[in-house]
Amino acid sequence: MCVNNKIPKKEMSKDEKRVHDQEHAEWSRRSFIQALGLVGGGSIMLGNAAVTASKPSPLSVALAESENDRIMVIIRLKGGNDGLNTIVPVYDYATYANLRPTIRHQQNDLVNLDADFAIPNYMSGLETMWGEGQMKVVHGVGYPQQNLSHFRSSDIWASAADTVVEPTGWWGRYYEYLYPDYLINPPEVPPAIQIGSIGNLVFEGQENNYAFTVANPMQLENVAQNGQLHNLLDIPDCIYGDKLLFMRSTTNTTVTYASVINDAYMNSTNQAPYSNEDLAYQLSIVARMIKGGLGTKVYMVTLGSFDTHANQPNGHRGLLEDLSDSLQNFYADLEAGGMENDVLCMTISEFGRRPYENGSNGTDHGAASPVMLFGPGLNGSGFVGTHPDLLNWDNNDNLIPTADFRSVYSSVLTNWFCLDPSVIDLILLNESYDNLDIGFNCDILSNNDFSNVINFVHAPVYKNDRVYIEMNMTNTSHVDLKLYDIMGKELGTLKNEVLFPGIHSVDVIAALGSNLSFGQYIYRISMGGQFYSKSLLIK
Repeated sequence: MCVNNKIPKKEMSKDEKRVHDQEHAEWSRRSFIQALGLVGGGSIMLGNAAVTASKPSPLSVALAESENDRIMVIIRLKGGNDGLNTIVPVYDYATYANLRPTIRHQQNDLVNLDADFAIPNYMSGLETMWGEGQMKVVHGVGYPQQNLSHFRSSDIWASAADTVVEPTGWWGRYYEYLYPDYLINPPEVPPAIQIGSIGNLVFEGQENNYAFTVANPMQLENVAQNGQLHNLLDIPDCIYGDKLLFMRSTTNTTVTYASVINDAYMNSTNQAPYSNEDLAYQLSIVARMIKGGLGTKVYMVTLGSFDTHANQPNGHRGLLEDLSDSLQNFYADLEAGGMENDVLCMTISEFGRRPYENGSNGTDHGAASPVMLFGPGLNGSGFVGTHPDLLNWDNNDNLIPTADFRSVYSSVLTNWFCLDPSVIDLILLNESYDNLDIGFNCDILSNNDFSNVINFVHAPVYKNDRVYIEMNMTNTSHVDLKLYDIMGKELGTLKNEVLFPGIHSVDVIAALGSNLSFGQYIYRISMGGQFYSKSLLIK
């Protein structure tokens, strides 16, 4: 507990700054792969593989029954947004001002949303949306024992796991359950589209990344306008150019969704005065995708950096102005196309900032921060939950969260996308979270009980310089297991017989009866009318 007349002004120690700088310089494997422009494994399909209708599993029935026309746009405020200077607690302005004598908003520069909370007056776009009943604020969102690393905390928000390192994301698990044969039989439209946030786990499954991912909006606009990922005209006339042309052409032909993105983009126009700012550019493209009938359910856009350790007021203002103005124009654009009621926007950020300013006119890594939701589907503006106590801090001098971020996820999945609660438990790693009253309710939830659904587990296993496909059979069933190369050519049948309950292991090379070159392959299991596919490596 601190008191008003004793406000610490801590600078990061040398060790803290070294770790912080190392994190920003870190270039993870998943970031590198996505940044190559290959758009992640989840956006590549086998060239010649036949698309075959399959009988859905009970779990995919549960997911499919809940499908509706609703869309979600996740706005990632990358770097850790300062919640106290975004949604200002004017109910205790004296404490707020005392904690932030230099970077605080002056009271005459604030616009009250109600008697207790205000936003800076330069966020006039959100003032309008609030007045039109299109904004909700969930107070104090975070998780226990906040990790103050950008990358680890981003992974926690993306994976929904805070106590273990989980390699999959909450949306990645959803799509993995929905599309178990994704590698060979992907859906007709991209399940998700992601701009920026290269390497983020949110759409990552065990086997695939389910988002069409681009590093920046220029890349996506190029795909949308031209129907291909890479330019094939600006190629140097030399041996290097010949190789570059081959690589770009190959990538263009294996990207599944470029043409459908192009069709949607060309089917619509923007009907709002977007600025040239970063988020405005991204949302203007997303609006055209939605209005053009693409059918993608989830988009993620990225705005940053909110890592405001120094000289915060000007930098933070520019970001919040972009957020405010872009959202107002985005919904005006959707309204012109009659789509505004079907789209929910939600901000996320890996953490908030400390309640007090540092000695560099900024704020350091913190914990609890508001999540903001936008759209007419909220059925009115308002605040959700309890704001953290400004003077009650944890051991790291951070505000103590009053809402778990996974409660926000659960509420959106249940009441916006209408998923069965038992399915949501699987998506959120078999944990249940309280649903929040954020303004919308689902009246078409399935009455079926999917709580006892057992997933078919299969995976490649590497041991003794061999690769095996292991299958955990829960019921007796006829299994047809085939192997394909990366271009979709069938190489042979590895197993075609009735298997009894238990774990079955198939030695790939022995079963095929021939040698295989080093590289990546795809196996596909047909069982009970359902198909399952994953990749494996021969090494």
